Amino acid sequence: MSGYLAGVLAIFCINLIFAYGIFVTAAAGQINLGGAGFQAIGAYAAGWLAGQAGLPIAASIMTAALITALVGLLISFPALRTRGVYMVLATFAFGEVVAGFLLHTDVFGGAMGMVVPLHVDLWVLVLAATFVTLLMFFLMATRLGLAMRAINDDEDASVVMGVNVRAVQVAAFTIGGALTGLSGALYALNFGFVEAQYFNALLSIYVLLYVLIGGTQTAWGPLAGTVFFTMLPELFRVGGSARYLIFGIVIVLMMALRPEGIVTRALISRLSPRRLFATGGARGN
Repeated sequence: MSGYLAGVLAIFCINLIFAYGIFVTAAAGQINLGGAGFQAIGAYAAGWLAGQAGLPIAASIMTAALITALVGLLISFPALRTRGVYMVLATFAFGEVVAGFLLHTDVFGGAMGMVVPLHVDLWVLVLAATFVTLLMFFLMATRLGLAMRAINDDEDASVVMGVNVRAVQVAAFTIGGALTGLSGALYALNFGFVEAQYFNALLSIYVLLYVLIGGTQTAWGPLAGTVFFTMLPELFRVGGSARYLIFGIVIVLMMALRPEGIVTRALISRLSPRRLFATGGARGN
């Protein structure tokens, strides 16, 4: 595999894990625009633990994920007291606070960034992305996942049916924090360098688009959205600077034609083997 393809695949795997971290909260009816902040915490935590504390790679990654899970748990309580656009602004402010803190903290390299001495190979990223993807499909099939879907569809009806909305959303923030932190840890250990400027508001917006364009109704959504946003720009690269215009037009068309996302529950139902078999049998009769 060429270095270019390996780099694209590495970014895809990291983005996919990142997208699933944001998907968990979106599936529970909450928009998290602070994804870059969580990823930054995971990246800097793994980088510091691997470089300064001398922990091995596996311990650095797991500890970084646990730290961001704890941050997600703590942030969920004040964040969930807000609604709608105020929720978006609260998570956005969190991301900006994290970036500002890291930018002005000499322990983590400040504006110069931080070098990470240890390195993870591409196969680790592929294995982690595969595990997280399968985990998300499993999660959405559990009682917690069904509760998330119910809250996303109709929060008031979920309360009537006995769903503890606050507990489910706190769990979603905690799991989402762990996954975004994991993506940050893998980013730091794969690229060997982190800087606060990378984890900006634009990154949070991009990863949220991965989820919204892909769809929040099923675990296929973030996968489709990540493929769309990671691979499509590479295909348009031959168009030079015009690729940005083309890509923007494609995004607008997708939002207009598929407002609920590329992959929806209705689409999955129509494409299910049982449904296709039944349709084919009906036509044959």
